Amino acid sequence: MSELQTVDPEVSRAKFAREVADYRALEETYRKRGQILLEATFPQVCVMFAAPKLRPSPILACVVVDFTDYDVQPLSVRFVDPFTREPVKAKDLPLPMLRRPPVPPGMPMEVYLQMMQQGMLQMNNLLQTHGPEEPPFLCLPRVREYHDNPAHTGDSWFLHRRSGEGSLAFILDTIWSHGINPIENYQMAAQAPTIAIAFDIERVPL
Repeated sequence: MSELQTVDPEVSRAKFAREVADYRALEETYRKRGQILLEATFPQVCVMFAAPKLRPSPILACVVVDFTDYDVQPLSVRFVDPFTREPVKAKDLPLPMLRRPPVPPGMPMEVYLQMMQQGMLQMNNLLQTHGPEEPPFLCLPRVREYHDNPAHTGDSWFLHRRSGEGSLAFILDTIWSHGINPIENYQMAAQAPTIAIAFDIERVPL
């Protein structure tokens, strides 16, 4: 567990069971888009992400979502090695998760889209880190690592708790839509005795 359980464990277990059941109801759809549930044993769910658009389809990420103390605390999300479940370092997860910035107040949508196409507005990377040797974290409201960050003390989890946007489905869909789905192609460069592989990622994210 990432934190001590302070609320009635049965409350967290019930919410865990409900959200896992909701996931399993759509599991075939998730699997077709490369999202594979590896394990679901309270308090953790482990999900692996592959890129089905590519052949062969690479494993791009794996996360452990922790329900400890949920939902007095938000869900915790850790990026791990899918084989060992050990935390990955930022340098070993070259997966940008880019999101468009909010439309500035009063700006017409056509102007906003034009500025995006011209690169005049900076993308937000939801995957943040304190250094290449440190584990990356999902910098997203409704995720425990975001709310535990001192920079976000003014944005309490309780402001989002009832929105429904801190659920397992919401978090996994965010990772898929901003990190996995935009990847369209391989870019390969051969240099004996190794082959370097990079992913061609769509530059205008959701």
